[in-house]
Parts: sequence; structure tokens; C-alpha cells
Amino acid sequence: MQKNAIENNGNEIIWIIHPVKKNWKVSIAVILFLLSLCAAIYISFNSLAFLFLSIVILFVSLMPFFFPTTYSINEDCVVIKSVYRRLSRNWNTFKSFYPDKNGVLLSPFVSPSRLENFRGVYIRFGNNKPEILDFVAKKLK
Repeated sequence: MQKNAIENNGNEIIWIIHPVKKNWKVSIAVILFLLSLCAAIYISFNSLAFLFLSIVILFVSLMPFFFPTTYSINEDCVVIKSVYRRLSRNWNTFKSFYPDKNGVLLSPFVSPSRLENFRGVYIRFGNNKPEILDFVAKKLK
């Protein structure tokens, strides 16, 4: 499957998002920033232990940026697979949805709530915005 390619067989849509491949200029800038940040940490603390700890923390926190995420939506559920987790939720969990320019937030609440960001599921569009929004709108209306 190609970058941001969509596989739509009628009842299921599957696509892969890989942010590091989306824009090479941004990716190179992020990598250079991370290298300079690690160099600054090493120079500041003069400790390999702090350098190693900072690399681990940065790597784990930025894994969704550097590794692909596979999204799958079908008649029964939403599935998000990444390197470190697999999240699956049934459609009856969600009561509303809120699209933005990069994706759609599937919310378990009927009206807007402050807890949506913690209990909802965010699905990135990639280059597949119309197909995904149509599918989500059909399932949640």
C-alpha cells in the first residue's frame, strides 16, 4: 500500500498515515532540532545518563510521528494500529464527531465536553478526507 493510500472495499476503509514521509522538509527540521536538543542536554549536564534518558523520552513521545499508523473503519468498529498499541472501538461507543483540517474526533458525548480529548478517538485523514467523512457521517447519524 502506498503512502496515504486508501483501500475501500465498500464495507471497510483501510489507510496508512506516516507523518515523517508526508513532508521531507519538516521531517529534516524536526530531526535536526532533536539532534541539537540532545547535544544541548549533553553539554548542559555533561552526562551520558541524562542524554540516554532524554533520547528515550523524546523517541517514545514522538513515535506516532516517526512510525506509520494504520486506520481501519468498517461497519462494526474503528481500529487504529501503531507500533506500540492497537485500539479498537465499536461505533455504538460514539455519539458525535467533530472534523477539522487534519482529521475527525469521534466523541462518546452527545454535546461538546472537556473530556472529549481524553475519551474520544482522533482519526487522521491523510489524503482521504471525503471518503472518511462520508463513512463516519453515515455511521453516526
